[in-house]
Amino acid sequence: MNATIAKFGWPETLVAEFDHWVVLLRPAQPTLGSLVLAAKGEATAFGDLPGEAHAELKTVTAAIEHALRGAVDYAKINYLMLMMVDPHVHFHVIPRYEGEGSAMGLTIRDAGWPGQPDLGAAVKLEERIEGLRDWLKGYFA
Repeated sequence: MNATIAKFGWPETLVAEFDHWVVLLRPAQPTLGSLVLAAKGEATAFGDLPGEAHAELKTVTAAIEHALRGAVDYAKINYLMLMMVDPHVHFHVIPRYEGEGSAMGLTIRDAGWPGQPDLGAAVKLEERIEGLRDWLKGYFA
């Protein structure tokens, strides 16, 4: 796995794995169920990914949206490809909802609703990563 994937806590944060992508629990949650969708390779530009990785996004995004619909019943979903600090191809996947989302004893308000996500208001999971990761894994099964 590349350094960006490791920075986001892999393998402890791994929720789902595909041929070209991993889905990780985002260690800082701007909304409940926030994820990182990261390409496994060393590409640092989206256009440099192999065609198979682009094709697999159809399957991966459908799985993410199905899982998050069940887990948090989002109203909208944002895929943010920021890549300012972490160089390898990845998206921050932010389920959006009005008000609060709760699970596993954790309640997180969507502080940016209905505008752009407020990444600065993210809740750091720390000791709750394992429980929330396992809870979300159940929606990918």
